Amino acid sequence: MSDVAMLMSLGMFGFSIDSALFDKLRRRRTWRHPTNERVNARAAGQFAGPGDDLIEISGILAPGQIGRKDALEELAAMADTGQAWTLVDGEGFVYGAFVIEGLDEGKGNFMAGGIALQTDFSLQLRRMQDPEGQDAPAESVT
Repeated sequence: MSDVAMLMSLGMFGFSIDSALFDKLRRRRTWRHPTNERVNARAAGQFAGPGDDLIEISGILAPGQIGRKDALEELAAMADTGQAWTLVDGEGFVYGAFVIEGLDEGKGNFMAGGIALQTDFSLQLRRMQDPEGQDAPAESVT
């Protein structure tokens, strides 16, 4: 592997121009506020803590130029374990422990023999309770 800057890592998988380059990261966090209906009044609600923390990472592979042909298979093998992996960005910000819930891929720009010159991918992640048994807030490692 060359000395290319890593954009993010999920466990030991590093996202970079050499492995799988992503151009979008989308995060959705929710907080739980269950309610009980009341007669002639608004529903009574109570804060019940953090809800889902979902991240979607999407990008492209163009083997020989951007990324490795087997990078998505490596991510699929990680998903097959069912394990939660620590997600850290290139600046050292720790998002927490995430499982891989989905991996979508689409191929295009085909050559003779059906070889795709470009593969688009989208990786869906869900935050789980952190390994220490606490759902600690995400933090920066300096």
